[in-house]
Amino acid sequence: MRIEIEKILCPVDFSECSDHALRYARAFAEAYSSSLALLHVVEMPFMPSYSTAGVPELDFPVDELQRQCRESMDELIERYSDENYDISSDVVIGSPFFEIVRKAKDEEFDLIVLGTHGRSGLKHLIIGSVAEKVVRNAPCPVLSVKHPEHEFVMEVNSD
Repeated sequence: MRIEIEKILCPVDFSECSDHALRYARAFAEAYSSSLALLHVVEMPFMPSYSTAGVPELDFPVDELQRQCRESMDELIERYSDENYDISSDVVIGSPFFEIVRKAKDEEFDLIVLGTHGRSGLKHLIIGSVAEKVVRNAPCPVLSVKHPEHEFVMEVNSD
């Protein structure tokens, strides 16, 4: 049985971890002669409706942020445009895990390659990581790539 990978989706957030995952995505695209689509999701700040009583409306420069992200994506595309696969990019506004899963489903991607790093403690239990939510909900295989500098540390209680 041969695995066909024609379309790869690589979400990017312009972090070191994301850049490391992009290296893997590019290698897969090269090896499988796949197309590679980069996706950046501009996340809106969240404030529960009950917390806004008496608080002035937020003036969040979404258009400016989206423009800056588009410029960063254009730089990535230009940097890798001479490689032996098709590469494209998109910048959307929304919830990162939802937009990643939606795009993978709507455009029938064969593989998602995304960066992740360990997050622990109460924040992780309440919020969860984007990578974890993508793995659980994606319509296709997901390769989560850990940055080599983010070590997993397991503390063993000797009591």
